[in-house]
Amino acid sequence: MSLPSFSDNVSRATLRAEALIDLDAISANVSRLKAHVQGRDVLAVVKADGYGHGIIQSARAARAGGASWLGVALIDEALHLREAGDTGPILSWLAVPGSPYAEAIAAGVELAAYSASQLDEIASAARQVGRRAGIHLKLDSGLGRGGATPDEWGHLVKGAAAAQESGAIEVTGVFSHLACADEPEHPSVKAQTIEFEAGVGQAVEVGLEPSHLHLANSAATLALPDTWLTMVRLGISLYGVSPFADGQSPVPLEPAMTLVARLALVKRVPTGHGISYGHTYTTTRASTLGLVPVGYADGIPRHASGRGEVFVRGQRFRIAGRVCMDQFVIDLGDAEAAAGDPVVIFGDPRRGEPSAHDWAVAADTIGYEIVTRIGPRVPRSYAGAVA
Repeated sequence: MSLPSFSDNVSRATLRAEALIDLDAISANVSRLKAHVQGRDVLAVVKADGYGHGIIQSARAARAGGASWLGVALIDEALHLREAGDTGPILSWLAVPGSPYAEAIAAGVELAAYSASQLDEIASAARQVGRRAGIHLKLDSGLGRGGATPDEWGHLVKGAAAAQESGAIEVTGVFSHLACADEPEHPSVKAQTIEFEAGVGQAVEVGLEPSHLHLANSAATLALPDTWLTMVRLGISLYGVSPFADGQSPVPLEPAMTLVARLALVKRVPTGHGISYGHTYTTTRASTLGLVPVGYADGIPRHASGRGEVFVRGQRFRIAGRVCMDQFVIDLGDAEAAAGDPVVIFGDPRRGEPSAHDWAVAADTIGYEIVTRIGPRVPRSYAGAVA
């Protein structure tokens, strides 16, 4: 996608900032990764508003690229997808006691069960609705987060078999999550894979026949074929951001989000002029400053102060001083610039722009956080076949 200018239409010409979302990039990433895993089922993770890209639009693009499943954390997210017209398989995997299981079951949303008590609550809701609930049992194979521990697993699968026999549920899947898939040689990967395979064996022993076995997240999908099983879950890779610390990917990924602002002010200042709170940056010569009207209230990480780079008129410039709530400053030196000029905060490095990974490095975080934290004050616009 070529970068649109803010003058492409009247409404855009007045925006201070905008997140431009290339839905064709999302579709292409899904298609490419589906081919990489040799046609296995793909579950596209669109939780957290599609990692900041828009849950409905991202879901449509993922489906268009070949994703057979959608995955969300919250039941409300799944119901939002149903309300928007999605009729395909959806899995929701994070809930607390008293969650609206009945609504989810009535809408045909499949649910994760982490414990015997959660399973009982879901089964009760299914009987209330009069519809069998599709269940994916989650094993904590070593991440130490959600899911039943190996010691609890035998009790959970036996309870699931009994609930299935009663007609309340159908166990359609078993899954787990890897702790260190972004470090493919880490010993925990093999240990968790072995633990997961043992857990699946226990499920089968009690009469369950789950057709969807999924362990691989984005990193494992890219680098660990032994974890692919029957289905993989694409999260950050769906949006064209690498899950690895070096920002590289063995399968080409296309960034889907370009975050653009417009210079609010350009002015000349003398040598020795302090910039922003605390004067952590001082000009070393007479310089032109550019005021970029986005800040940490919009999702620009304050930790990237003095380190993050932006792209203006074909050149990169570093943040000068601290990121503020609504704005930050760049030192343009003697470069030409004018108020209203586009500033690419992150986008596609193939165009010379900083990437979300570059900003993650600058802020000592991960690319996931960079794209997901872009706030609601920044409008999204969409391009692509399903826009």
